[in-house]
Amino acid sequence: MTDTSSSRCGYVAIIGAPNAGKSTLVNKLVGAKISIVSPKVQTTRTRVMGIVVRENTQIIFVDTPGIFEPDPSSRMEKAIVFSAWESLDGADAIILLVDADAPKKKETTAIIQRLKHNQKIPVYLVLNKIDRAKRSALLPLTQALHELYPFQAIFMISAQTGDGIDDVMKALSTHMPHGPFMFPVDQMTDMPLRLLAAEITREKLFAELRQELPYALTVETENWETFDNGDIKLDQTIYVTRETHKSIILGKGGGMIGKIGTASRLELEEILEARVHLKLFVKVRDNWMDKSEHYTIWGLDPNR
Repeated sequence: MTDTSSSRCGYVAIIGAPNAGKSTLVNKLVGAKISIVSPKVQTTRTRVMGIVVRENTQIIFVDTPGIFEPDPSSRMEKAIVFSAWESLDGADAIILLVDADAPKKKETTAIIQRLKHNQKIPVYLVLNKIDRAKRSALLPLTQALHELYPFQAIFMISAQTGDGIDDVMKALSTHMPHGPFMFPVDQMTDMPLRLLAAEITREKLFAELRQELPYALTVETENWETFDNGDIKLDQTIYVTRETHKSIILGKGGGMIGKIGTASRLELEEILEARVHLKLFVKVRDNWMDKSEHYTIWGLDPNR
């Protein structure tokens, strides 16, 4: 039992430019796969909460989509960026995560300039991927960013290896407000399993498909059935905008979709600790990005 008289609990929003490593960091903090990872930008489309308990402190980390300048004509891009900024509402602290190996100075500077409008929430600068970055570049990068904003503290980490993460956790824990835990101690995320399952399949699609195709597709779990023996049957639909995209996903003789389905099924079995029967369907819906129901599933506002 947690002693609520001395316990702490709070929200920490993790923001940054695309591919800064936010999802990798959240997965490492939680100790489980709750957010998909890909080297392609715009992998994360929705906010994902990762819940971590250390001693008498519970921290709810909010993994957000990468912040970039959206195309004014793209409804989805605008909704994704709005969702990222909206995650700061109610946060007790903010982590600005920067890829030390490729800092994307334009996007990072734009984020910092917007943070200046509200300096009531402490912001921690965390330089990620220090295991890849040139050591000689770290100090100049740190100094340049420090001159732009009065950060609460600055850390250097590798989300991939876990190096430096404990120091970040200790600093955040001391700044969380006193109060009872908001989630059970064994809960790791607020993401529904149906959405997590769909995201795992989308991650496998990202890994296998050419650069431009993943942004024109989405995956939805249409059916979830649990049998008496513990097996799980999943039906998922991959929506694309063109017939040519459907052909690419199916592959010659169904080889590509079979490969994707196998990779997704194996990871889902590991996460769900059950035998999974996964069936994938591909449908062409040329205007799916204009349909509000697809945004609702991710918790996005289609009117932003």
